[in-house]
Amino acid sequence: MSKIWFITGSSRGLGRQFAQAALSRGDKVAATARSADSLADLVAAHGDQVLPLALDVTDKAAVTAAVQRAHEHFGRLDAVVNNAGTAVSGMVEELSEDDVRAQFEANLFGSLWVTQAALPYLRAQGSGHLVMVSSMLAHMTSPTMGAYTASKAAMEGLAEALAQEVAAFSIKVTIVEPGAFATDMGASAAHAEPLAAYDGLREEVMANLTAMPQPSPRHVGQAMLKVVDAENPPLRVFFGTVPLQVIPQVYAESLKTWEEWAELSAEAEAGQS
Repeated sequence: MSKIWFITGSSRGLGRQFAQAALSRGDKVAATARSADSLADLVAAHGDQVLPLALDVTDKAAVTAAVQRAHEHFGRLDAVVNNAGTAVSGMVEELSEDDVRAQFEANLFGSLWVTQAALPYLRAQGSGHLVMVSSMLAHMTSPTMGAYTASKAAMEGLAEALAQEVAAFSIKVTIVEPGAFATDMGASAAHAEPLAAYDGLREEVMANLTAMPQPSPRHVGQAMLKVVDAENPPLRVFFGTVPLQVIPQVYAESLKTWEEWAELSAEAEAGQS
């Protein structure tokens, strides 16, 4: 039986790849984007398999209405993919309140509003799969990426609790953590007002980013299909090989540090012996 998808951020990047993969195998997709015009080619190619929806995920009322419309149109929801998001770059000292709030409104609250809107339908049907598109940067960060990392780490904490809360309703939750792919996300990224004191570090960071491998995203759609089709999907899964090369070392270093300071940890609980 074909699946019904609700995918945010379907106009480009990873979200477009997810939507195309689902549609290409005969599934139906409620595809959202800030402008429905950006989804016209999907409609032209796949006709009534696609329900195009203009949606700003930071607008809670609009999210609720969009999810309701998708459910009414297709009759159920099988996979809800929280993919829409933004990136704000800037050193922590450079970030304005508006910068940080905009980052969290899109990446954290947008996913929360979609999830809350979808859950009553998923609980009623006793099935469904909620997918949170996060990032390898939820586990590590670099200069200029503090706000983005904070928003993705917050999303993951929310999703991990959610997975435990909805398991009794036969609802699955997966956090997809991509590495760097050659998408156009950087073109839409916002940048904090720079301080000259950080110019040298900023240049170093940009050089490192330029040198980082950025594979084509053309295979991520098929990977997403396998996640959603799995009988026992993972809570977390990396997309790309770079995270598996980097993140285990990050955790190994954290474990080493915790062990080295274990005596102090005990003192915090019981005092010095």
